Amino acid sequence: MSTGLNRAGRFRSGCGCVGIDVHCHVVPSSFPAAPGGGSLSGWPSMTPAQDCHATVVIDDKPYRTVNDACWVAERRIEEMDRAGIAVQALSPMPELFGYWIEAQAAAELCRHVNDVIGALVQEGQGRFIGLGGLPMQDIDLAIVELQRLMALPGFRGVEIGSNINGTTIGDPHFHPFFAKAERLGAAIFVHAVRPTGMDRLVGPAPLQQILAYPTDVGLAAASVITGGLLQKFPGLRIAFSHGGGTFAALLPRLEQGYHTFPAVRDSLAQTPVDQARKLYVDALVFDEDMLKRIVSVFGEDRVMIGTDYPFNFREKAPISRIEQAFDDAALRERLTFRNALAFLALDEEI
Repeated sequence: MSTGLNRAGRFRSGCGCVGIDVHCHVVPSSFPAAPGGGSLSGWPSMTPAQDCHATVVIDDKPYRTVNDACWVAERRIEEMDRAGIAVQALSPMPELFGYWIEAQAAAELCRHVNDVIGALVQEGQGRFIGLGGLPMQDIDLAIVELQRLMALPGFRGVEIGSNINGTTIGDPHFHPFFAKAERLGAAIFVHAVRPTGMDRLVGPAPLQQILAYPTDVGLAAASVITGGLLQKFPGLRIAFSHGGGTFAALLPRLEQGYHTFPAVRDSLAQTPVDQARKLYVDALVFDEDMLKRIVSVFGEDRVMIGTDYPFNFREKAPISRIEQAFDDAALRERLTFRNALAFLALDEEI
């Protein structure tokens, strides 16, 4: 039996590959010229690097050197087979959201990246699905692209940033977008981008990914709770990268605050702990004890594989990590693929 999704979009496992990885990124091999034919602050380009690599350049500065697994389906599938991954959910590298670019230009950038994802989905013949990017600095344009994506074969939702130019996703400003996402049945995957707190870090640039990303994701998840987003849109399926970041550590304080401060209690229709168990998170925490912790916080039906493939700072053996943390076969199965099926609204082939 072959691995991946069949022609009807139903999940099938085979050849030892059963995992569904909800946290994987794409970088196009090239970018069009900036709209208007001139330079545009924040617009990316690519320059060749050694071997099978290229460097993303933004504002004339190297942003990140990546390998061709970012845009070559065959390379990805080879590594998926070795890791036991049946399906990857492909989403943009977050710096390609373009929230800081003029909105119409950002919409063109998102469309280009999303079309690359769509082409990979078709080339992968059931091994990939798409989670596209949106120009979230303009809600109307974001909704237009969301509607386009959800009408395309292979797309199951979108990836958005933990903040949009400093405004966290729990802010009521974004309610029209989440209302449309709920109506369309789009899965929402939240990834850190341009995080807060960079001025408090002491050390080299990679500390942004190591420390600031999970901090920003944690604050985004907290904003969804304190903003009552899932009370307003109960059908919304929303997941947070990096195990929900710092949120698992913040939740006990938030719960105690709910029972201590009337203003907090009066502002929430449900306790923070109850709300947290409506969120999804990926398992990208690099530690078995922490993996057990997020399963206890969010629930056995809410944690999914996430690797950050194909970047160097990633989980390279996600299924082994789950097997080392848990003995229960049914729980392993949920974490490996069943929870992702629910998040992505995919059926299983019987």
